[in-house]
Amino acid sequence: MLSVTSYEALEQAIQRDQVDMAFLSGKMALDAVTQRRMSVVAQVTRHDGLPGYRALLLARKTGKFTTLKDLLAQPERWRLARGESRSVSGFIVPQLQLFLPNHIAMETRFASEVVGTHQATALAVANGEADVATNNTADFERFKLQFPAEAERLQVIWESELIPHAQLVVRREYSPEFQKKVQAFLVDYARTKGPRGDAERAVLKSLHDLAGFVAADNTSLLPAAKLAYQLARQSAMTSQWVNEAARQARLQRIESGYAEQVAALRNGAP
Repeated sequence: MLSVTSYEALEQAIQRDQVDMAFLSGKMALDAVTQRRMSVVAQVTRHDGLPGYRALLLARKTGKFTTLKDLLAQPERWRLARGESRSVSGFIVPQLQLFLPNHIAMETRFASEVVGTHQATALAVANGEADVATNNTADFERFKLQFPAEAERLQVIWESELIPHAQLVVRREYSPEFQKKVQAFLVDYARTKGPRGDAERAVLKSLHDLAGFVAADNTSLLPAAKLAYQLARQSAMTSQWVNEAARQARLQRIESGYAEQVAALRNGAP
């Protein structure tokens, strides 16, 4: 069992072939499948029945900086707490759906920034160490249970579109038969009645209040691929270039790379 505290540490472990099976979301799962010889076998489900979750921006309820309008008008006055650049809800989706469309690059436009886990970013705002934090609906629900006093100081000032749930991936070197066994185990987990099912459901509840798993393949990563493509394209459109030809060349590489990625996900589905 490998437990890590950062996306970078997890990525390095996967690169060193120290991981046979992993619970990954968005860009991490996409990279594992397209670059690290892994395949999707299952996707998580939650009790709310929604096929995903939403990215959030959190601010304090009272104080100098409290509204989205103020944030977009003068981002350089705000202190940002965000997730790592590989984090879907902590960086990619807020950058893509909110900040870049408003000509704000998260990495450069704020007065200061703290990069950390969703719990750390929420605490930074609650304790006055930052003015706004990226987060998500699932992690913020858990934060409310663990830190009720701090959560009471916070408000949601922005929500994203729905983001697909995380996937379970297995190294491709394992036979299709073994991968099917893993998939069957996950799909059946916590479905039975009685003491065993109750114990398994208790385990899932402790893991972000999951409801269980559904069978999935590499095509479940198509939404993640589209998000990464949209972010790359948006960044290319808003960045400074030597000339227009250089911008167009970059856009062409993004388009061709995305087309290859989509084809690989569709053709590589078990």
